[in-house]
Amino acid sequence: MADDKSQRGGADRRTVAGGEGYEVDYFARKHGLTVEQAQDLIDRFGNDRAALDAQAQKLTKE
Repeated sequence: MADDKSQRGGADRRTVAGGEGYEVDYFARKHGLTVEQAQDLIDRFGNDRAALDAQAQKLTKE
């Protein structure tokens, strides 16, 4: 059975899909990071967007 297309939204926006190149690329560009730095943050801190945003800000302030 196909996915229920009416069930989309919030959950996808709260996470960064580390396995999806376009999401890692977007996250990297958003924070001025390299793709490798962005992927490292995702690997170390998980896929919660708010937590990753906070860690990326710490990294760019250094």
